[in-house]
Amino acid sequence: MKTISSILFGIFITFSLNAQNKLSKDLKAIKSMCGCFEVTFNFAETFQYSKDSLYKGSKSKTDKGLEWAQLVVDEKDKVSIQHILQVGNPSKPHIVKHWRQDWLYENTDFYMFNGNNNWAYKNKSKSDVKGQWTQKVYQVDDSPRYEGSATWVHIDGKSYWENSTTAPLPRREKTTRSDYNLMMRGNRHEITSTGWVHDQDNDKLIRKDGKEDILLAKEKGYNTYVKVDDSRCKVASNWWKEHHQKWALVRGKWDEVFNRNSNLSLETKVDNKALYKHLFSEEYTQENDIAKVIESFVKK
Repeated sequence: MKTISSILFGIFITFSLNAQNKLSKDLKAIKSMCGCFEVTFNFAETFQYSKDSLYKGSKSKTDKGLEWAQLVVDEKDKVSIQHILQVGNPSKPHIVKHWRQDWLYENTDFYMFNGNNNWAYKNKSKSDVKGQWTQKVYQVDDSPRYEGSATWVHIDGKSYWENSTTAPLPRREKTTRSDYNLMMRGNRHEITSTGWVHDQDNDKLIRKDGKEDILLAKEKGYNTYVKVDDSRCKVASNWWKEHHQKWALVRGKWDEVFNRNSNLSLETKVDNKALYKHLFSEEYTQENDIAKVIESFVKK
């Protein structure tokens, strides 16, 4: 006859094995977003709430390209993926260092976008993020963009993660729209038989201190990533091999800034240039120079 202790031990072992199996599925789903993909970016403004009769919404937009998603960090509680666009003439493509996504297991430190190039530091309790993965998304210069925490779900043959969080204006509208200053991003990452899908339901908001957010419009985003042979992204892959050391220095400096665990405000330009224009130049290759220019954008 089993004792209570043996029964409890059996339950503990079963629980531990299930937790390990769940974590293994999470990691498999996240890392399946690596490789070479044919990408289609689709965005359409769906509903408009402006009281201005002359309001003009954004035109629907569809773009395509090849994207190389490079695994940068592969640990049991952290996965980092650098995206690199390969566009233009296939015989001589143009390479664009694109966004980066970091996935952290049971992360408690957050930088939440609050408009006007400000991110509010927030520390969550361990119980709030138990079993969850934080997705941290970064700009092309590895400065912060948006982040949120949720649980990967594996059910009915599907694997997906979804979260809503505040974010800056998307790059496609940053230079053309000034009638809203914050986007509430509804992000769903779902792994498919052919790759993965980034499904978005976004709110375009006007945020002012001391006032309730005003909803200006809603937007649908549907970006498909169809996996193709890695050889098609060889130019992008080779570009990363040539430049990865420099960008490791950039990430290292940003990690130092983030580890200060305090509210973060960034300049939009220094010496009349955005940060990415500084860092994309050949002028910045040494650690001290990279650290200095990034620090010049951090408001004291």
